[in-house]
Amino acid sequence: MTQQSASPTHAPTFAPGGTLRASINLGNPILAHRDPASGEPAGVSVDLAREFGRRLGVPVELVAFERAALSVEAVRDGRADVGFFAVDPARGEGLRFTASYVLIEGAYLVPEASPISGNGQVDREGTRISVGAGSAYDLFLTREIRRAEVVRLEGAPRALAALRAGEVEVAAGIRQLLEAEAARAGGVRVLPGRFMVIRQAMGVPAGRGTAAQELLASFVEEMKADGFVADALKRHGVEGAIVAPAG
Repeated sequence: MTQQSASPTHAPTFAPGGTLRASINLGNPILAHRDPASGEPAGVSVDLAREFGRRLGVPVELVAFERAALSVEAVRDGRADVGFFAVDPARGEGLRFTASYVLIEGAYLVPEASPISGNGQVDREGTRISVGAGSAYDLFLTREIRRAEVVRLEGAPRALAALRAGEVEVAAGIRQLLEAEAARAGGVRVLPGRFMVIRQAMGVPAGRGTAAQELLASFVEEMKADGFVADALKRHGVEGAIVAPAG
């Protein structure tokens, strides 16, 4: 692939309507959240979207969703031009992904008194694991869990609430989010280690073609190489996520 930088000549490919519509998943607070002052989306993925729009020479419209599955569907259906997702085989249809720009750990949260002490003890008969429906860890656990029951709920807050309420024995999610929940109120703890690595990438509708995918992939690689992603993680106070290696 010939490396090239995004420029206004590529705007018709990514923003045929004259505005780059970027699908933002607010369900992953590590990479996107609402600014407390303005209420507008902010975060690493928002910074990347705006930088890509700047290079294309077009305005950026942030199309925000509370759940990953809705964000994915918006790009797949052509209601958004680019998006920011965890790469998963179940999301391949209708989308073209770049290499990862950030790596995030998936972990388990259990009650403080739980006999479970390690990730290998989770997949057992009688264990219920709450997850945000359609999330990367939902898709992963759907494939990998053999004996425990995966309980799919509307978003990470509901999945965490289910654990607090005793409706499940384990909650799965992004490590930083689980650690924040444990720090917020006692009675729960995060299991050591990780059960998966969530690979965050950018994506475009498959109908935009290979050329669009390759150009977006080049943009992502440039953003990693020149320190843009690392600076964004630092600027937004993100801990625990790391810049993905070169794709």
